[in-house]
Amino acid sequence: MGPKAARQRKREELRGQREDQASSSWNGNSDTPRQQDLKQWNQQMEAVKTRFLEQAHGQLLELLDQAIREATQLYTEPGGPPYSCPPDACNKTRELPLGKRKVFVLRKSLLDELMEIQHFRTIYHMFIAGLCVFIINTTVIDFFDEGRLMLEFDLLIFSFGQLPLALMTWVPMFLSTLLLPYQAMRLWTRPRTGAAWILGVGLACVLLVAHTTVLWVLPVYVAMKYQLPPASSSILVFEQVRLLMKSYSFLREAVPGIFHDKGGEASNFSSYLYFLFCPTLIYRENYPRTSSVRWNYVAKNFAQALGCIFYACFIMGRLCVPVFTNMSREPFSTRALVLSIMHATLPGIFMLLLIFFAFLHCWLNAFAEMLRFGDRMFYRDWWNSTSFSNYYRTWNVVVHDWLYSYIYQDALWLLGGRARRAAMLGVFLVSAIVHEYIFCFVLGFFYPVMLVLFLGIGGLLNFMMHDKHTGPAWNVLMWTLLFLGQGIQVSLYCQEWYARRHCPLTQTTFWGLVTPRSWSCHS
Repeated sequence: MGPKAARQRKREELRGQREDQASSSWNGNSDTPRQQDLKQWNQQMEAVKTRFLEQAHGQLLELLDQAIREATQLYTEPGGPPYSCPPDACNKTRELPLGKRKVFVLRKSLLDELMEIQHFRTIYHMFIAGLCVFIINTTVIDFFDEGRLMLEFDLLIFSFGQLPLALMTWVPMFLSTLLLPYQAMRLWTRPRTGAAWILGVGLACVLLVAHTTVLWVLPVYVAMKYQLPPASSSILVFEQVRLLMKSYSFLREAVPGIFHDKGGEASNFSSYLYFLFCPTLIYRENYPRTSSVRWNYVAKNFAQALGCIFYACFIMGRLCVPVFTNMSREPFSTRALVLSIMHATLPGIFMLLLIFFAFLHCWLNAFAEMLRFGDRMFYRDWWNSTSFSNYYRTWNVVVHDWLYSYIYQDALWLLGGRARRAAMLGVFLVSAIVHEYIFCFVLGFFYPVMLVLFLGIGGLLNFMMHDKHTGPAWNVLMWTLLFLGQGIQVSLYCQEWYARRHCPLTQTTFWGLVTPRSWSCHS
């Protein structure tokens, strides 16, 4: 066969292959098995590529969020570098000497991040199992003692007694905070000429005095006159302190800018109204906001907060009430005191954890979600602290931000930049007095256990246990002291509570009111 015939045969074979491909395409099977395998492989590789890019994107976002958190937290360190904020965020406090201001960013709460880890969720499940054990224990004991299944909530009902009265008292407290400081600030923004401005400044001061009087006098009067129980009193005193701190922050942030600019515009009323409800004590006209509200997340947090209340009632009813009810019927002794403190350490630390989870996590996150408040750093990893100075900074970031911004920094400005220990002592003094006032308001008697522990022992440990002390041993020491401190508080306050009921005063005197009744009461 010649070359020409060979080329002709090759062309016929190629033509035949094209006809076969056309025929197969007409019949709906345009791909050979090998081509189909190749397409499936390409699709699988595209899916792998997509998953890889999503994982890489998520890890990159986590790294960026961590970098933002670490950079943002630097401003809370007294010796840390100055925080540089955008010009629009610092325009009203450029005159402040320290220049360190709270910067709000979008971030989740630490426990929400940890709950995504299965091992940490198991610890959460262990606490739920403990609540189930308390419920089973209560029902079994009631069944054998009463002969029927029953759950008594006497302690819960007593603690929240007269709740409508407490809520009605809150209304004028809130209205005075909503209207009076804002109106006073508007009077200060008037042009500074003539007697009208002087009259406006005087009227603004009168409004602020009226606002402070309402917040201080009204809840104290209602609590003393109607003998509000602990939970209802807690609502009033916490709202009293919260509204005072909020109004002070609003004036502290807005007024210096007004006087610095020599008559600027008043802050937006809607921003102030939003600030009164959002979970922060630092006023800003704008906060980072989330895109939507997860109502299932809101319901979950409120349900968990309610569960913590039941949990606390079971702990008090089963571990504290049976022990301390009859202690005042026996003579006071050192042995009984030490044993009661040891007995109260476990319920004390349980109460601390429940208060933390119910309020600092569940309650604040629920309100933050409803208001689309983006910055959810209400606390940090205080459980990893190796010093009490770090514990105080990370336990309640919301309150710490207020103390740092308006007590510590202003004290440094007044005393000089080198008086850091004096400024820190001032922070401890203010915090200890407020904590003792809250305990006195809630319990209805003065017994300065919190004042001594917080200001005396806590302040001493704050200066002795520095952040340079690291390692597991220091964390164990911190937790041991925390256990003992909670045991002392629960024991002494419970003893005094029952002593004042078993041994009432025959004649009301000042020294009788301030002297601990548990030292001499035995009936």
